[in-house]
Amino acid sequence: MASGGQEFPPQKQETQPGKEHAMNPTPQATNEEYKPANKLQGKVALVTGGDSGIGRAVCHCFALEGATVAFTYVKGHEERDAKDTLGMLMKAKHADAKDPMAIPADLGYDENCNRVVEEVVKNYGRIDILVNNAAEQHEANSIEEIDESRLERVFRTNIFSYFFMARHALKHMKEGSSIINTTSVNAYKGHAKLLDYTSTKGAIVAFTRALALQLVNKGIRVNGVAPGPIWTPLIPASFTEEETVNFGKQVPMQRAGQPIEVAPSYVFLACNVDSSYITGQVLHPNGGTIVNA
Repeated sequence: MASGGQEFPPQKQETQPGKEHAMNPTPQATNEEYKPANKLQGKVALVTGGDSGIGRAVCHCFALEGATVAFTYVKGHEERDAKDTLGMLMKAKHADAKDPMAIPADLGYDENCNRVVEEVVKNYGRIDILVNNAAEQHEANSIEEIDESRLERVFRTNIFSYFFMARHALKHMKEGSSIINTTSVNAYKGHAKLLDYTSTKGAIVAFTRALALQLVNKGIRVNGVAPGPIWTPLIPASFTEEETVNFGKQVPMQRAGQPIEVAPSYVFLACNVDSSYITGQVLHPNGGTIVNA
């Protein structure tokens, strides 16, 4: 995965959430050079938006590392991607891990988040790792284009769900557990055409820092990952064909990243052996963009 020289074929998906199976090329959720080391053996992980993109790669790495994995997806839109991810996880899971589980849910609402958590706990007994990853984004050329209903929808998916999932999951988490929130490089550098999305990602950074302080005495760590331009279904579902072709060229590495290049950051933050002295922090797999925050 060298720097520079990459272009994607023109493509556009007309509906959100985007579909990974319809992308060309398919995002890379795996890499044969990744060497698991039982870092999460015996752990139970719940990943929101785990059917595709970064979420799929995180689920797969967690399974390779020995975790029992549950993930959420959007019913009626992501069925095929969820099925494909379940197949990957079944092949990757350890003998002592329980079978993976895919749960359809609209996470913008508290009762749905509570239902997801209770279903995971009913099947697996507890939650050791919560990854808040579900997100949506839409372009807008001006603030006038973003009406109240759209603003509420984006905030419900991108930050309300993080509050709701954490609130309910914490009832079933113990000392040594980990919460990992997906933010974005846009929270640090801004994005003129993704105003509402970028605002939620800034909120996630603040949420991560504050919740880490709130939970430090309970021995539960809270951190974040702020990916740069990563080739996921959000891209063709959000941007024009021209923007998709040139996606990622603006960073120092002059290319988009792949989900598997981001997923190990989550493994690191989920593993107490690796990151026991890290909380309230954000990792930046972003192709070389310098962020001083």
